[in-house]
Parts: sequence; structure tokens; C-alpha cells
Amino acid sequence: MFIEEIIVTTQKRAENILDVPVTLSSYSGDMLKSLNMQEFDRLSDITPGLIIQEQSPNNPAFVIRGITSDNGSPQIAPRVSVYLNGIDVSRSRGSHFELFDIERIEVVKGPQATLFGTAAAIGAVSVITRKPRQEFAGELTLGYGNYDNLEAQGFVTGGTKTLQGRLAFSYRQRDGYIENIAGSDGSQSAGGIQQRDLNGIERFAVRGSLRLIPTDNLTVDLVLNYEENNDTGTSFKSGVYAPTGGTTSPFTYAELSGGGPLSEHVLGRAQLGLDRTVYDANLTAEWTANETWSFTSITGYREFDSLEVFDADGSQAVYAEFAEDAVGDQFSQELRANYSGGTATGFVGVNYFHETGQVDVPFLTEEGTFLQCAAGIIPGLPCVAPDGSVGSVTAIQNLPPVYYASRFGNTGSFNTYSAFADATVAASERLSLTAGIRYVYETRESGGYAALPASILTGAPLIDFGYVDTAGATVTEKDNFDAVLPRFNARYALSDTVNLYATVSKGRRSDVIEVTSAAGANNTPVADATYVPAEITWNYEAGFKGQFIDGRLDLAASLFYQTYDNFQVTIREEGITRQANAGTAKNFGAEGEFRAKLSESFELFGSAAYINASIDDKAENGVFAGNRFRLQPEWSTAFGGLWTVPLTSTVKVTGNVTWTYRSGVFFEIENQPIAGVDISEHAVHLVNANIALADREDRWALSFYVTNLFNKDYIIDAGNIGGLFGSPTLIAGPPRFVGVQVSTRF
Repeated sequence: MFIEEIIVTTQKRAENILDVPVTLSSYSGDMLKSLNMQEFDRLSDITPGLIIQEQSPNNPAFVIRGITSDNGSPQIAPRVSVYLNGIDVSRSRGSHFELFDIERIEVVKGPQATLFGTAAAIGAVSVITRKPRQEFAGELTLGYGNYDNLEAQGFVTGGTKTLQGRLAFSYRQRDGYIENIAGSDGSQSAGGIQQRDLNGIERFAVRGSLRLIPTDNLTVDLVLNYEENNDTGTSFKSGVYAPTGGTTSPFTYAELSGGGPLSEHVLGRAQLGLDRTVYDANLTAEWTANETWSFTSITGYREFDSLEVFDADGSQAVYAEFAEDAVGDQFSQELRANYSGGTATGFVGVNYFHETGQVDVPFLTEEGTFLQCAAGIIPGLPCVAPDGSVGSVTAIQNLPPVYYASRFGNTGSFNTYSAFADATVAASERLSLTAGIRYVYETRESGGYAALPASILTGAPLIDFGYVDTAGATVTEKDNFDAVLPRFNARYALSDTVNLYATVSKGRRSDVIEVTSAAGANNTPVADATYVPAEITWNYEAGFKGQFIDGRLDLAASLFYQTYDNFQVTIREEGITRQANAGTAKNFGAEGEFRAKLSESFELFGSAAYINASIDDKAENGVFAGNRFRLQPEWSTAFGGLWTVPLTSTVKVTGNVTWTYRSGVFFEIENQPIAGVDISEHAVHLVNANIALADREDRWALSFYVTNLFNKDYIIDAGNIGGLFGSPTLIAGPPRFVGVQVSTRF
């Protein structure tokens, strides 16, 4: 009776997780399935130091040790590497994908540029999918739950000794859990466009994999992914303006009307929601030359096309209606040689990464409403009255609505060339030392454009978003940057099953060239570029990993201290957002996790993290001095149990319960209310559970699940773009979901 050995490839070679001298968590696909984890945000329930916030697949936020990577602008680099089968897919618009048919997930903490590229400024999430097998096998799972939740997942695999294939798919659909009355009788837009309930999902994904093994020492894997999302609108509900007959509570019904009759023409969709497609191709070849040397080539291509229409002001007023129309593509090529001989192991390689992206942002408003809500043109006339009616300069004069549309956008294109090397040497029987380095050279080009027509009522653009009209042109600015990013690790084996380790590593978030437009000579639009210097992180940590009680208990814990120079933040300023340098910051904390095999039938697991992350309280850091990082709880913990109980010689009962806790968080770096609305969340406790009746050989199973068992109300975000317009919005977290699944294997 012992805990199953966990093998990871974090250091580009297969190793027992206990022997890897970095802080990381790893979960098998079987464990994820038993916990019914099909979305990234659920992964953070059980991972110390990791928070994943999912407003929608178009805008996920990955937070490791208090540092958030969620900016969708193609001009700004991610902070967290998201890897899929060895390929960097970190750009936020394309980094979300369904978790199905997974081999394992590895979450690595601290800067990991040598291992996972420059986007791993503070950590990485690496997802490895299941590969084909020669033996014919398959599985099908069907499920139904509340909110008309429908789901289907499955795979089939098989082949010959030299050629094997695997086809897997996932489909999930669920109605929205926040009612939206816009377009319904009794709403301010009765008879208009009927909006769908908010926070609903419809997601389809399919993955095809081929494995070619022409010789005993060569393996070639081709993996193709396609994903399509058609989620309903996000519940950006105003904390200032109540829906007709309702309240400003984010947990009650909303009245998000979108752009009215011009929504489809201007914003691209008649209804609020998301249309997103992602294509992905990965070709990996591994050749083992001899017992000492092996060579790997990884080629990746990924593209995404995402249109999300949202009601930014969160009210029934056609006041601040937006869309984000984002497209992007990525190409990467890595060549790596691995060495393993005697007392030394390591690798050396080169990587090329290219990315282009564009985010187009249409804006739609009713001019009379905008002028009244933004400027209060008519004294005493509220933007939204207590009875739900909308204040408008045009309506008060019995004039028809006057709609105004404009747009702005930004582009980004960069090429990154890097060379890296990493070596581990056994200095003695118990002490091993690791040193790694990555040299990075990058070219970055940013662009901006805007179409800002004059308002009918004022004769000037209603809002310029920091741009001047570029008359269809895109103004650009480009520059080159380079960096050297090292890591140093030491591991000391106290015994065959207990290791101490220490690490020092450097992380870097690339320089930002943020481009808008300005009026040049003869009012010709020119690039107005703001340079924000590279954010530099130094990470110092020490920890231990061990297996105790004859292999029945795994323990891991670490202490870390991080410093930041040129900490990059997104701030609100005069109705726009922009990047800024918040100065210096420090972050220290502790993380730990355990797994305990109490019997053949019962296992416990748990984790805890304490993180104290804030901007340095220095005068030179201005308004940010002393502020907590956004989206980061000071304390987070999880505790759970998994059990298997045989009922008969052919039937068993399996189950698990997980309790998670997170202390309070701020949702904006300013740490202050917006328009009198609190933009923080207090501590949250959640309980999830699963139970199944199954064949002892896992040929069939009937399972039941519940998430948020006690139906706790909590929010996952606050402030948002609505805060720029005096109407900060709040997004409700998921309520209690219950459902049943039936599965069969063959």
C-alpha cells in the first residue's frame, strides 16, 4: 500500500517529482476526471499558489504567487506560460482550452525561462494530452445536470506497432445562471432583441492524434486540435444602476441590453456573447541516438478568432456597449539535444517563436444617453431612474434615439529568438547542482488605429480612447530587446525518499511598446508610443519533498521571496486603460501540499499557501504604494479525500469530497472602491463532491456530482471596463451545479 509514483517532464526529461528541485504540482488525467475537473479554473481549487479566473474563454486570468497574467492586448507579453504538449500557447485570447483526454498537468512555480520560455516570468502551466496506443480501446461519457447542462466526452484509440491513432472529443452546453430580462416584457427594451441568460456555455472540442514509430529509437507525434465556443454573455452587472424592478446584487437578474438595434451591424452580434474558434497543430519528433544522447524537434502552430460582445456599463442603458474582435496566430520551432551520462544530465537547444495579433474594439452608444450618463447634461435627470427608466438628452425632448459608433484597435507582432542550456551535475552522492541559462533576442512591433466620427449632438467624438482618427491607417512603432535569464538549483538527498532544494531564478516580462495615435504635422496621424521597461523578477526559494511512512505519505513545502523592478500594471485614466510602471514590489510566502494513503480504499490530499504580495510602500511608487496585488488571496487552502469501497466481486463505490478556502481579494490594483462600489471579495469557502457506482474493472460507471454544494454566493471579478464609465460591474461566481454522468469503456 503506497502512493503511486508521479513522473513529470518539467526539466525536459522524465523524473520522479520528488527529485525535481523546483516547486511544482502535478495531477494525472485520472485524478482530474475523478474530481470532475473540466475547466481550468477548477484546477486552482487544489493547487497552492495558483488562481485561475475565467470571465469567459476569451479572457482567462492565470495568477501564480500573486502575479496576474490576463492582459489580452497583443502589445503586452504574458507573465505565465501556458504550454500544450510542449508548445507555448500563452496569449490570453487563445490560452483557454477544454480539459479532456488529459495525461497530466504540471504547474510550476517561480520564473522558469530556461524550461518554459520567456512567458514563464513567474511560472508555467503545462498540459500534456493522452497519446495513441496500439491496443484498441475507447470510452464514452454522457451527462445531464441542472441549468439544462448537457455533456458528452469520449475517445477511441488503436493501431499497429508502427502507426497508432487516437480521436477524442468533448461537448458541453449549459444555460446561463444569471437571468437577463432585456428584450422581455416589462424591461426597458421590451419587444427588442431577446437576450440570453448570462454565463451560459456551449463548447465543442475535438483532438486527433497520430503516433508513428518507424524504428525502435524514433517516435513522431502529430496532434491536431479544434475548439469552438459559443458562450452566452458574461454577467457584467452594474453595481450602481439596478435593472427594472430589481437590485444591484450581482446574484439576481440583470438587464443587459447590449447595443440595441445596431448591435449586429456595429458590434458583430445581435446578442451578447462569444464566438471563438481555435486551431492548433503540434508535430513532435524524438530520436534516441544512443544511451547518452537524444534529440527532440517540436513544431507548433496555433491560431484563434474570437468575437465577444458585452455590455460594459452593466445596465439597461445603451451607454457603453463594446465588442472585442481578436485574431492571432503563433508559430514556434524548438530543437533540443538531451544528454544523460554518468554524473551529469542536461540539455541544450534553440527556439524561434513568432506571434501576430490584433484586437479591434467597436464602441456603440445612444448619444443622448451617453451625454446624460457621462456628463449629467440635464440636472436632476438620473442615468437610470429608480423605476428602471433610462435618462437621455434625446428622449427627454421626445426625439428618436441617436446612435453613435466608433472603434479603435491595437496590433502586435514579435519574433523571439532564444538559445538555452541547462545542466545538472552530481557533486557528491547526495548533492546535485543545476545551472541553466536562456539568451533571448526579440523584435517587437506595436500598432494602433481608430475611427472616431463626430457626434451628431456635439460635433466632436464622444470619447477618443486616447487616439486620434487614423483615417483607416495603422500607425506603428518597433524596437529590439534582449535579455539573459539564468536559474540555479541545488538538491540535497537526506535519504532515498527525502530531498531538500534551493533555487534562484530570474524572470522577465518583456518591454511594452504601447501605441496609440496622435496628430503629427499637418494633422497627419502618427504613432504615440509609450515605453514601459521590462519587468524583472528575482525568485529565491527553498523547500523539501519527501515520502514517508513506507511510501504512504507524500509531503512537499517551500518558502519563497521575490523582488520586482518595473512592476507592470494596467490602470484607468480619463476613460481609458493604459500600461504603467508601478515601481518596485516584493512578494514572500509559503506553500505546501500532501497526499496520504490511509488504506487501500482511502486517500487524503491537501494544500495551503500564504502569499504576501504588494507594491513597495515607497513614495516613488505613487498611488500604488503599499497596495496588494489584484486577484491574490493572502491565504488559500484545500482539503479532500478520495475513496474506493468494493461492494461485490464486480461492483465498487468511488467518491471524493473537496473543501477549498480563499481569503479576501482585491480585483483592481488601486485597492479602492469605484463610484462607491466595493471591488473586493471577502473569504470564500466552497465544497465539491462526487460519488459513483462502477464496475471494478472500470468498464462502466454511474456517477453523481455537485459543485458549490452549499450554494455560496461569491463574485469572481469587479470593476472591469464599466468602472471607466462610472458604472463598475460585478460578475457572479457559479452557483450549485448538480448532475449525473454515465460512462462505458471498451
